[in-house]
Amino acid sequence: MTDGSMPDLGSLELLVAVVRTGSISAAARETGVTQQSASTRLRAVERQLGLSLFHRAPSGTRPTLEGEVVASWADDVLAAAARFRTATRTLRGESAARLTVAASQTVSARLLPLWLVALRRNQVAAGRTPTAVQLLSGNSTDAEALVRDGHADLAFIESSEVPSDLGTTTVDSDELVLVVAPEHPWSGQGPVAFEKAAAEPLVAREQGSGTRRAWEDEVRRRLGRDAAEPAVVLPTSAAVRSAVADGLGAAVLSRREAADDIRLGRLRAVRTTGEPVVRPITALWRGGARDLPMAGRELIDVAVQTAREQARPGRGTL
Repeated sequence: MTDGSMPDLGSLELLVAVVRTGSISAAARETGVTQQSASTRLRAVERQLGLSLFHRAPSGTRPTLEGEVVASWADDVLAAAARFRTATRTLRGESAARLTVAASQTVSARLLPLWLVALRRNQVAAGRTPTAVQLLSGNSTDAEALVRDGHADLAFIESSEVPSDLGTTTVDSDELVLVVAPEHPWSGQGPVAFEKAAAEPLVAREQGSGTRRAWEDEVRRRLGRDAAEPAVVLPTSAAVRSAVADGLGAAVLSRREAADDIRLGRLRAVRTTGEPVVRPITALWRGGARDLPMAGRELIDVAVQTAREQARPGRGTL
C-alpha cells in the first residue's frame, strides 16, 4: 500500500546510485549517508511507491524490472532538478557553464580528452552551450587536495585509497602492468613471480602517485610486506617510460599509459604470477551527490558510459 507521498530528491539519488553501483554501501558512500540510513530510505521509497525495487542478496543488490524503470524515471526527475538549480543560478548572475577538473596524469592524458569530447557533443546535441572546462593535472594526491581546498569542482584519481570525507564514485578501472626494455632479462620470459617483481627496485613515480600507491598497497596486501624501495624516482609517467626504454630498469605503469610504447616495441609487458593488479578510477567532489555541479554530474555519466562501451567484446585495450 502506498502512503500517497513522493520520494524526496535525496532518496531518488540514492536509488539511482544503488542501481548504478549494484551496492547499497557504495551508494551510501556516494550520497553521504550511512548504510543503515540508506537501507531505511530505500525501504521507505518501496513503501511509498508500493513496489519492490530491488533483489537483495549477500553478493549485492540488483534492481527488479520495476526498479530499473523507476530508476530511469528518477534520472529524469534529478536531471530536471539539476536544470532548475542551474537556471536559478543563472538568474542570480552566477556562471553555470564553467567546471574546474583536477586529474591524475593517467586520467588527464588518456581518458579526460575522450570524456570532454563526448560531454561537448552531448551538450551541443541538447541545444546547450558547452561547458568551459579548466583542467588541473598532477598526481592523485594533488588532485584530491585541489578538491578538498575548493580549487577544483571535481577530481579524478587512480589510487587504491579513496578519501572518506569527500563524495566519491567509481567510474572506471585501470590495470597496472610490469614493463621492461626489450633487452631486459625478463623480456620474453614466462610469468615473473609476483614476489620477485615486488623485491625489484623499480623506476617509479613520486610519493602521491596513484600508480605507485596502488602497486605498493597490492604488494602489502598479497605479501604482508613493503615493496622494494625504488631505484629511481621520476616526476612524470613519460619520464618513467623513457628511463625504462633506455634500460634503466623495470617499472609498473598503467597499461593505458604504456600502450603506445608497447605497440611500437619500445617497451615489453611482462606478466606476473597471480591476478592482474587493477585499481579503481574514482571521481571526487565536496559534499554529497546533490552538491555536484550539473556539468560535473554529466562528466561522471560520460566517464561511466565510456568505460562500459570500452568493456564490450572487441573493444579492449592492449
